[in-house]
Amino acid sequence: MEGEKRKILIVDDDSFLLDMYAFKFSQNNFEVYTATDGSQVMEKLKGGLVPDVMLIDIIMPIMDGFEVLERINNDNMCKDAVKIILSNKSQQADIDRGNTLGVEGYIVKANSTPAEVIAQVIEILSKKISNSKQSQ
Repeated sequence: MEGEKRKILIVDDDSFLLDMYAFKFSQNNFEVYTATDGSQVMEKLKGGLVPDVMLIDIIMPIMDGFEVLERINNDNMCKDAVKIILSNKSQQADIDRGNTLGVEGYIVKANSTPAEVIAQVIEILSKKISNSKQSQ
């Protein structure tokens, strides 16, 4: 990822987890933006934020993570962003729904330490970058 900072939008209604992930990603060369619910996500995106990565929880008030992904897709926003679900929901139906909505990764919070989450996000992002370079 050649030293340039990547923009990440982390979406989670748990402020402790949100702050912790924001801190950890900022230590790993990411420019971090946060939102605690889907309406904040839409405000930030409509306000001009173009993240490289979106890390989205599923269970949130107002608009859940699946609804956020549906709105982003319907509004044709963030087409190039790597979308990753970070949730405690680990049922296959949830994973399948995420896949149909175009996510490129599904990380189960309870099964991953913060360091593992960051490593997985970097790996998914690196794969996308190398795939897009190969297709050029």
